[in-house]
Amino acid sequence: MTYRNLEECITDLEKHGHLIRIREEVDPHLEMAAIHMKVYEAGGPALLFEKVKGSRFRAVSNLFGTIERSKFIFRDTWESSQNVIALRDDPVKALKAPFKYIGTGLAARKALPLKMPGGLPSGFEEIQISDLPQIKHWQGDGGAFVTLPQVYSEDPDKPGIMNSNLGMYRIQLSGNDYEMNKEVGVHYQIHRGIGIHQTHATKRGEPLKVSCFIGGPPAHTLSAVMPLPEGLSEMTFAGLLGGRHFRYSYVDGFCISADADFVITGEIYPGETKPEGPFGDHLGYYSLVHPFPVMKVHKVYAKKGAIFPFTVVGRPPQEDTAFGELIHELTGNAIKNEVPGVKEVHAVDAAGVHPLLFAIGSERYTPYQQLKQPAELLTIANRVLGTGQLSLAKYLFITAEEDRPISTHNIADFLTYILERIDLRRDIHFQTNTTIDTLDYSGTGINTGSKVIFAAVGEQKRSLCTKVPQSLTMLESFGEAKLVLPGVVALQGPAFSTYGEAELEMRRLSATIEEQGPLTDCPMIILCDDSGFISEDLSNFLWATFTRSNPSHDIYGVNSTIQFKHWSCDNVIIDARVKPHQAPPLIPDPAVQRNIERLFVQGGSLSGIRK
Repeated sequence: MTYRNLEECITDLEKHGHLIRIREEVDPHLEMAAIHMKVYEAGGPALLFEKVKGSRFRAVSNLFGTIERSKFIFRDTWESSQNVIALRDDPVKALKAPFKYIGTGLAARKALPLKMPGGLPSGFEEIQISDLPQIKHWQGDGGAFVTLPQVYSEDPDKPGIMNSNLGMYRIQLSGNDYEMNKEVGVHYQIHRGIGIHQTHATKRGEPLKVSCFIGGPPAHTLSAVMPLPEGLSEMTFAGLLGGRHFRYSYVDGFCISADADFVITGEIYPGETKPEGPFGDHLGYYSLVHPFPVMKVHKVYAKKGAIFPFTVVGRPPQEDTAFGELIHELTGNAIKNEVPGVKEVHAVDAAGVHPLLFAIGSERYTPYQQLKQPAELLTIANRVLGTGQLSLAKYLFITAEEDRPISTHNIADFLTYILERIDLRRDIHFQTNTTIDTLDYSGTGINTGSKVIFAAVGEQKRSLCTKVPQSLTMLESFGEAKLVLPGVVALQGPAFSTYGEAELEMRRLSATIEEQGPLTDCPMIILCDDSGFISEDLSNFLWATFTRSNPSHDIYGVNSTIQFKHWSCDNVIIDARVKPHQAPPLIPDPAVQRNIERLFVQGGSLSGIRK
């Protein structure tokens, strides 16, 4: 099934039982987001909000809420899209299996963008920003946001759609110092495609023309977040996955998507910023207020019968989790082709994706007769941490599959495999004073933090404890010891005050553990504010530990030493307590939660949905 627009997709989903209409009026201030999250958590359908308070436009969410629904949406173009990406990654495949790939060239030609004659496409009308659904997701958000935008820009030095960038950079519609209907905030980093375009425009002394497309065929939305091979543009991929050309025209020098539901056009002037945020983000915390580019609004358009798509991000899993799975399946072996020797890389969703990576590679450097140790794995690790979005990671656990099969997606087993084999005096490697995710506030400043590699290979070196060791139950100031995983114990400590005080606390804790004798079966200790929460389930452990720690500042060790610049220890201690400089976590508003229950009771549009 190929969709000419978002309405056709919604009709198809409803026909096959994948969408429910919400006929009650719903407030875009917190209510719509709360409804979306409750339905997503229940594994429920896509939602069409027919009456959005304060707006004449309908809204839709949870389109990509499950991988099954996403594949259903792209069922007719999925395989051909995978084949084209595979050929871009490895063209030799076409020589090895020519009949398998015979249709991909035709599919790619059909996908090329198609310029439409004339100016504004038929059926569009001019509106204002205030006419759009003003959806505020979390009570601490700075205003209303567009969370599924397709932000389009062209390279001023090489104009044209084939040198364009389409990215999903959140748009703040209201709040802060933005002048309603005249300004919106655009959240992006300078290294992104649009940032490169802005740099080129600044050198020319010109404002950058930007178009924000909202809605349209679902393929357009997905294309804005796809990590595509070099030479395959987002616009071409949108046509490929959508099964029809990306249709466009120009009005006043701005690109207009003929199939979008809404288009916001405007200019970003050199050096002009305004405070953007806060915004409840995908790590489960607020991203705070920072200066980001402000776009001077030129004109805003809406198609007849336009529908406003949105999603909600927060502590994983959320709808963007399914996005990630979809991207992983489409791109297939891209990382293997980009990083030789790597078998598998898993950005762990429960930890907020960017903070934690698991990887499996090969280890062929160490001669058989010598002691097995990570060598090739470290080369692979550095390649991984220098590749695209993977470069935002803080923690990388990497091993080689040797004596038994392992998978990075079996998280407990993977960590157990590494902890059984790691040499804590040899196999921990830090990178300090480097970049991390802009949205991660565990570091020393915005986009500033550190990384650590835990590499393990060879024979099993230890058996891991399966209950809390006695010596960890009798520690002064550190109590409530709980087993998290084999070899991993959570300790509850006093609230974090300063790094100076934390250093003293860790010295006392380390000395006390050391005095009680070797603790070889417990290589990792997590210091936290609530050991019951950390140990309650694997998701809590991953989220709290790896989003609340900066490796260089928060990793300590029992009997730790530094020799020839290399840090080592007998037991790793990760201080995962909440720090004063970190962003606050996202907490649902209880009053809003109670208010939306009217839709889930008998007679309500969502009465059949339960967690």
